[in-house]
Amino acid sequence: MAGTRPPATNGTRSAVRLTPMEVPKASDVLADDLRERILEGEFEEGTALPTERDLVAQTRMSRTTVREALRILEVQGLVRIKAGRGGGAFVQRPGKDSVASSVNLLIRGQRVRLAALLETREAIEPYCAKLAARHRTQADLARLDAANKAIAAEDGSLADFLQANVDWHVAVATASHNELLTGLMTALSTAIYAATENEAFVDDEVRRTTVRAHKSITTAIRAQDPDAAVRRMNRHVHAYAEAVLEVDERTEIPVPAEN
Repeated sequence: MAGTRPPATNGTRSAVRLTPMEVPKASDVLADDLRERILEGEFEEGTALPTERDLVAQTRMSRTTVREALRILEVQGLVRIKAGRGGGAFVQRPGKDSVASSVNLLIRGQRVRLAALLETREAIEPYCAKLAARHRTQADLARLDAANKAIAAEDGSLADFLQANVDWHVAVATASHNELLTGLMTALSTAIYAATENEAFVDDEVRRTTVRAHKSITTAIRAQDPDAAVRRMNRHVHAYAEAVLEVDERTEIPVPAEN
């Protein structure tokens, strides 16, 4: 408006104060953008992302920044990096392995108590069995039968028994056809059996009891009897938890690093 004068400053500086601002790294900004595009379906699985040179030209970011962004996405399981001729960064969708990897890191990083792992399994695995009884396929039953056969092998080593045990529990979760539950059970089963890999606990009686319980639960899943599957699985994992904690009072468990 004509004739209006700006406020007088009286020669003093403004009293306005600014707080410190955190500026994200350029690599994080690029990784965030690519991540959202992948998760929103803009890039189909298997699609090759632009080459490093093209990403540098398109984003006007440095080659180091671009490489760091791609490494972030690779760790998150959103791209796979292939070296050599015809290589590059290829889009992949996160699956149950991504869930298992994240849970495994949480277990190891927080040094989760064995008792907490057993409590978690008691909370979710009976429901896995219920869903498995509803949704199992012939392929699911074949995986359960193969694991049961391996568990029952009398000449099998402790390592063979434990691996077959993990395979069976993961097969139950897989039969639920719920990817999140499958990822959780993969991580939990691996951690629990890594913590109980000793002859003091896994004796002949434990093996026989495990074989009987697994066969009984498999029978309920095969018969598509959700109630029986829940009941039998709940009894099995609860009894196992009690037996483990009676023998092993450790509060921290060693979980092997992923290969």
